[in-house]
Amino acid sequence: MESFESEQAPLPRNMIENSMFEEEPDVVDLAKESPSYPIDSDDVVYEPRSSRLLVRGLGENDLDEEEEDYESSARLLGMSFMNRSSSQRSAASYTRQQPSNSCSMPSAKKTLMGILVLVVVALVAVIIYFVPRCTFSKDGCQKANSSIEQLYPKASNGELFPWTGLRLPASVRPVHYEISLQPNLTSMTFQGSVAISIVVLQETNKIVLHSYNMKIINGTFQDEKVNILEYKPWQQIAIKLSKELKKGENYVLKIHYSANLSNSYDGFYNSSYIDTNGKRRVLAATQFEPLAARKAFPCFDEPAFKASFVIKITREAEYISLSNMPKATTANLSNGLFEDEFESSVNMSTYLVAFVVANFSSVSKNVSNTLVSVYAVPDKKDQIHYALDTAAKLLEFYNGFFEIEYPLRKLDLVGIPDFLAGAMENWGLITFRETTLLIGDHSSPIDKQLVTSVIAHELAHQWFGNLVTMRWWNDLWLNEGFATYMQYMSTEEVFPELDIDNEFLSVRFKALAKDALNSSHPVSADVSTPEQVEEMFDSVSYEKGASILLMLSATLSKEAFRKGVIEYLRTYKGCNTQSEDLWTSLSQVTNPHTDVAEMMDKWTVQKGFPLVTVTKTESQVKLTQEHFVLNADNATDRSNLWHIPLTYVNDTCSNSSSCKQVFLFKNKTATFKVSDKVRWLKFNCRSDGFYIVDYGEQGWRALIEALKENVNVLPREDRAALINNLFALSRLGRVSFRQVLNLLVYLKNETETAPLTEALTQLNHIFRLLDKRSDLLLVSRMTTYIFMVFGDLMDSQSWGEESSVSKQALRSALLETACNLGRPNCTDQAKRLFDQWMTSNKTEHIPGDLLKVVLSVAAQTKEDWQVLLDTYKHSIYDSEKRKTLEALASTQDVRKIVWILKAGLDGSEIQTPELPLVISTVCRHSAGYLHAWDFVKENWDKLTQKFLIGSFPLQSIIMSTTSQFSTKTHLDEVERFFGSLKDRGSQMRSIQEAIETIKLNMRWMDRNLATLWKWL
Repeated sequence: MESFESEQAPLPRNMIENSMFEEEPDVVDLAKESPSYPIDSDDVVYEPRSSRLLVRGLGENDLDEEEEDYESSARLLGMSFMNRSSSQRSAASYTRQQPSNSCSMPSAKKTLMGILVLVVVALVAVIIYFVPRCTFSKDGCQKANSSIEQLYPKASNGELFPWTGLRLPASVRPVHYEISLQPNLTSMTFQGSVAISIVVLQETNKIVLHSYNMKIINGTFQDEKVNILEYKPWQQIAIKLSKELKKGENYVLKIHYSANLSNSYDGFYNSSYIDTNGKRRVLAATQFEPLAARKAFPCFDEPAFKASFVIKITREAEYISLSNMPKATTANLSNGLFEDEFESSVNMSTYLVAFVVANFSSVSKNVSNTLVSVYAVPDKKDQIHYALDTAAKLLEFYNGFFEIEYPLRKLDLVGIPDFLAGAMENWGLITFRETTLLIGDHSSPIDKQLVTSVIAHELAHQWFGNLVTMRWWNDLWLNEGFATYMQYMSTEEVFPELDIDNEFLSVRFKALAKDALNSSHPVSADVSTPEQVEEMFDSVSYEKGASILLMLSATLSKEAFRKGVIEYLRTYKGCNTQSEDLWTSLSQVTNPHTDVAEMMDKWTVQKGFPLVTVTKTESQVKLTQEHFVLNADNATDRSNLWHIPLTYVNDTCSNSSSCKQVFLFKNKTATFKVSDKVRWLKFNCRSDGFYIVDYGEQGWRALIEALKENVNVLPREDRAALINNLFALSRLGRVSFRQVLNLLVYLKNETETAPLTEALTQLNHIFRLLDKRSDLLLVSRMTTYIFMVFGDLMDSQSWGEESSVSKQALRSALLETACNLGRPNCTDQAKRLFDQWMTSNKTEHIPGDLLKVVLSVAAQTKEDWQVLLDTYKHSIYDSEKRKTLEALASTQDVRKIVWILKAGLDGSEIQTPELPLVISTVCRHSAGYLHAWDFVKENWDKLTQKFLIGSFPLQSIIMSTTSQFSTKTHLDEVERFFGSLKDRGSQMRSIQEAIETIKLNMRWMDRNLATLWKWL
């Protein structure tokens, strides 16, 4: 799945089961283990201690037939309590004492009487101790099996639910589903039935699967009616059987149910749009990743439970239906409806199942025995041709690159008008946000770059994720990291004119920034709860995963890496894998043999990345590695080591790929020799490695002087990396900000996009921090400094058509900053273009990469803002529509800011999936960021109804509204608000990230404000 906003909790609780195929926890030691997901107190039956003591006396004949399953647990509990009772009796023993003032011996009669009294007292005490207190109560004692009730939660009907874990038991697995659905797009409900063929892997008398927010009408097992229990907190249903199911046998479970179409953009949900005639059109679509197939049909909703699927959909005549597989038949029903049945699917995970019921138009072409089609709403049918051509070229490329043909006979790409994710890789039926699929006359080459890379990402998933799937969500990176890596690699190979390498470099820098926080997580992290699973969809799984694959490819060579990938796909085709399986496949093809697991394991199982410190003394180079973590005072572990494939060049040979040298650095320190003639070293060639380098004061001075003498002494990627690394080291406190400013002097001779945009991004971040502190004099000085460094370049940009994507990206970044800071040359030109556009009745073309800049300037006036709102409502070009929305959200008018935030939440005039973008844009400007923060606080419950807790949109909203705070007052307010949420999201990792970011902003300001005053 592609997260659309690529810009933007305590440590995860232990998983109940680490493997899909571990034994069921039939016996649980309560003293050692409790469910990893909290059980509500109302759902659990507790009994007094005295009744638990009865468990010690249980025997086989004491158990009812239905209690025999729990005998071993009861005995274990009995032993535990016997041990406890023994220790209590020891503590209760006493010592008889002599009176202090008497030393005479008692008579024999008195002694005998005393002994008798003591015996009677002791017997009474023993009886009272061992007989439960409930014996003397009015209600008497509970049944002996009440100890079992403490282990198992109560189902919604009050019966005991026969399972105790979030992960499903491995005793049975599905083989085949037959699903029938009848959505009603008027009432926004649907009827459904599912027949699940299962095979028994271990003898069991229960079946547990997933279901969420459904009304179960009835169920049968082997055509006999069964009672279906539901435990809503874990989204599970179960049936208890009177007889054990035999290992190796096959059975069929059938369930009839009804449900509402979801309104939260997951599960089987309703979508709508306004057509060009002003009429609202409705449709139904699916989004199941990661945990929402259970909202559309009862299923075993975990990635490792692969099965085949037959889908049947009943629809009205005005709609078509689509699913993963080609349509097999269409039946004309007696009630005027039609039933479409689709061919049986290949084996796949439930999160890849998909279906759509809508009125769409399409175009198709055959590619390598596969029918490729692109679908969109009829008003936009002229915008689907670019996606079709792009998908066809990429499918041919992947077929050749992986040496495994795409296995299905058809591949559909569908633009959904109201879609939250960027896209979703459903096998054979990929769904997209319209912005990431459609290209119209108003689209720029940058828009084409976005659409191409998203299509490349989703097509890569047809192999990585669909053909071979991670076993559990802890290894999500095997899906998303690979697809992200392949999207950039394939786009660069097939569409070199799109300059995608600059974009890949930029996202690697963003991944470093995220992973530098102590609140980050390992690429492969333990997850169990739904919220933890949702939080795995972040830049660590996507961009860091892609970055370490790039590093590995650069180390092994591209061809060796490709052979290892092919070996991995062939070996595990149709199966589920873990990270170790990938390392094994790659190791098998290396020559000479390389233990890839030994090299790469630390990159996935420990969070963060290394800081390599280089000290050069004459001909000797000393290396030191440590964990780069910005919040070093609270770091959890500073002893982490990585196997780092260090690459480096020096001043004698620095610009050719043949100059690169490699040093495998796996200890805390290392040394090597270089020629006495070497003046400087540059490590991490072209930034292919996922680490940061500190060269020390002398090393940095030598590199900065080299760039001042000759800007081309290093490739553009290396120049951008030096800027990124030095800003990061300043944030860490390793170098002064004065040294950063010294490096930026060389930029007066820089012409390449990557280093210029990286410097601009870093300076804009500092400007926004200062702006939000309302320090007007320092903000003015920062503005002057940015103009001093970039002003000439800003003024020299053309405002006409530009064919180069790289130059468009640079122009867009420069002019957006210039106009935001009020540079007259920029604002005047933008207003001129807008006036020409208005005079021509909006027919005069504004270059696509300049559209947001031009419209944002216009949006600062009341009249033009209203014009833009009308343009937004009626535009059918999604790239234009989105840029117009960003312009609207950039207004400094507080009333308009309040309106646009509410409209985004309401969803009537601005689609709710765009709300994270609206909030992010509002927060960039001083007029709106506090209003956005108040809006989030006041509407938190509504936001979490729209966006799942832990989901990427909610992560984005949290970071957008808090990441520019840098004062103790704001820190206290953020901690107080999120601390008050409790089970409404307070444990999200993104909240930890937000609080940590504010603290880092405060620390940076404390360290560098004086420097800024002195040198700006």
